[in-house]
Amino acid sequence: MKKISTFLALISFIFCMAAVSAVSGQADVGRRTTAATYPLDESVTVRFRGTTRFPRMSGEARIKRTKRNGTEIDLNVSKMPRPFELGAGYATYVLWAISPDGQIDNLGEIKRRGFFEFDSKISVTTPLQTFALIVTAEPHFLVTRPSQAIMLENLTPYNANGIPLNTITAVTYFGNSSDYFRDPRTPEIAELDYSKTPSTILQAKQAVALAKFAGAERDAPTELEEANVLLKNADLAWQAGRKEELVDIDARKAISAAVKAENTANVRKAAREKRNEQAQQDADTRRAEEQFTNAQNQINELKEELARETRNRELAERDAMNYSTQLNDMKAENGRLREEIGKMKVEAQNLNAKIQAAENDKQAAQTELDKQARLAKAKAAEGDLIKALKQFGSVSKVDNSIVLVLPESLWTGSRTSTLTILADGKMSSLGEILANNPDYAVTIESHTDGAAPADVAQSLTDSRANLIAEKFKFLGVPESRIRARGFGGQIPAVPNTTARNRAKNRRVNVILDLTL
Repeated sequence: MKKISTFLALISFIFCMAAVSAVSGQADVGRRTTAATYPLDESVTVRFRGTTRFPRMSGEARIKRTKRNGTEIDLNVSKMPRPFELGAGYATYVLWAISPDGQIDNLGEIKRRGFFEFDSKISVTTPLQTFALIVTAEPHFLVTRPSQAIMLENLTPYNANGIPLNTITAVTYFGNSSDYFRDPRTPEIAELDYSKTPSTILQAKQAVALAKFAGAERDAPTELEEANVLLKNADLAWQAGRKEELVDIDARKAISAAVKAENTANVRKAAREKRNEQAQQDADTRRAEEQFTNAQNQINELKEELARETRNRELAERDAMNYSTQLNDMKAENGRLREEIGKMKVEAQNLNAKIQAAENDKQAAQTELDKQARLAKAKAAEGDLIKALKQFGSVSKVDNSIVLVLPESLWTGSRTSTLTILADGKMSSLGEILANNPDYAVTIESHTDGAAPADVAQSLTDSRANLIAEKFKFLGVPESRIRARGFGGQIPAVPNTTARNRAKNRRVNVILDLTL
């Protein structure tokens, strides 16, 4: 019996080392994921295969897109290894949907069933219509980006008649390249912990470690302490033998608090680095001013020396008058000296003019550099900004402007200017994003369909535009950056010939323009 146990332990260790090497091997290898557009009200079968690192894994899903519930996904997976065997940092599995435009949707956690290789299933929905599906190993279920430990990928889908659907390549995706998965501070999950400890507690420990890795001990200590207290409460509840459901609730609260601490730390760290950068620029400006002051002092010293020299020569001229035999020579010398003094004055004036011109050129160059730096920074961050805006509606580039089209579903009705509860939270998130991008002017243009009288339509769009503008002002966007206007039904996006078209025309455009 002892020999069998030793043999099983050896096999487990060898598999663990192979899995860790495989995960590390994915660090710089991009993966091309196949996406499909799922037909409406038709059941589709999708098979999954394990990546080259995990070929024994497999899965199968039934997918059906409906008008009412979005796209429904029922996924069964088999032969999933225990997450801790993949390396430090992994505690669970997450199913992701990835659209061709790069939108990534965390569909939910695939919970473990059993201790060794296990089978499991998950039933979820997504608003996406065209997407690819992958399964990754993750530290906890609330992550917002897939890790590089890609476990399963979908193959070509088939309809009920066995006919394959048309597919497209969704994205080339490298995964989350955070050093957390290679950092020595990342907590290991032992086999004993995995067999006895609830999965959500293990995930909570990873979430707290991620918050510390992000610098929460310095930048978000209050939020981190809250997460630690919640984790401790969950751990104590589990050790006290409380019901699994209650322990799970406490552990998930700890995960949420730790994610909040991590996000807060990242925001505050970025703000601190920005302040340090500004302080460095101010120090450089002060040094330039000191150099200019030193140059001006040197010029003044030269002027004083020239004045002293002039006085000495004048005294010499007065003395020379006593010597009548040297009068002509002294006059000639005096004329020469005056000519030299005149040249020196001209040179000093030219020098002053050159120094002033150089300073002016320097100031102009610095101003241009600052402008170009801000422009480059804004352009570099444009992709992240567009990606962040996509969660609120459709985003496009029109000339040099970023145009976000907010849907009609923001409002409680087609003729009201009251936000739904969900939309009010989304507008708060959007306002925070705009407040954190101060280089953009914000234009809010509200439109409606042509079904209402002109005065009613104008009043409605004015109210909607002003309401969103006030929301942004309240969240820190300066009034000077905002321009809000209602257009009634004057500018339809499409003809007002059908109910669907009229719904498209009831929209709000948020237009961002660089103000540099």
